[in-house]
Amino acid sequence: MLSDSKLEVALAQNRSHAVMAQRTEQKDSLDDFPTPPWATRGLLEHCIESPEKLSGLTCLEPAAGRGFMAETLKEYFAEVSSFDVFDYGYTEVSDFMTRPMGVNSYDWVITNPPFRLAEPFIEKSLSVARRGVAMLTRTVFLESIGRYERLFSVNPPAVVAQFTERVPMVKGRVDKKASTATGYAWLIWLKRDSEQKAPTNLIWVPPCRKSLEKDDDYIIPTDRKAYETMKKPQFDLFAAS
Repeated sequence: MLSDSKLEVALAQNRSHAVMAQRTEQKDSLDDFPTPPWATRGLLEHCIESPEKLSGLTCLEPAAGRGFMAETLKEYFAEVSSFDVFDYGYTEVSDFMTRPMGVNSYDWVITNPPFRLAEPFIEKSLSVARRGVAMLTRTVFLESIGRYERLFSVNPPAVVAQFTERVPMVKGRVDKKASTATGYAWLIWLKRDSEQKAPTNLIWVPPCRKSLEKDDDYIIPTDRKAYETMKKPQFDLFAAS
């Protein structure tokens, strides 16, 4: 039996983990938790079409924020369009929920949606995408009777790709040293499977952070040009020849 002091420590640990896992936001919050680029590469390298096929396709990122995901998508797709409801200084300001979008206007729609708007984001994306939709959500998004009745029972994802590693997300920034108790998964709809209501496949995103992480991943995309300039060798024009 645990002593009083050990019991207090255990309860405190449980409470701290629960708080970290909740990541609750106010109803009007922008839910600004940028995605580490390696987590986007994990989707593109391990979960959907081969990089060779993606190189000829188009993609929309409708919640682009500071551009961490959109810039990573540009490494794989022929063309990437993006916007965000708030002006983060990266891309066009526009609200995906109210913006007129053509049916089948992009091959893929890929984003980390605001948690409270994830369902309408998915529903609209399925109309916009020709080939598929991928949404990065907390694993607990799979829970809820209401969500099952409204979404999953009617249009289940073709693939649930659960991260085996934790994907640390910090409000307002990406942080290489951050940690988290929250689990994340990519939910992937393939249009051909959605039409046939194929069963959902559960797969795992293998450990890949070490192999997919790059030196400049944690620099805000709008600052990367200056970073690249600093990395280039500097030549003294007045040095003696």
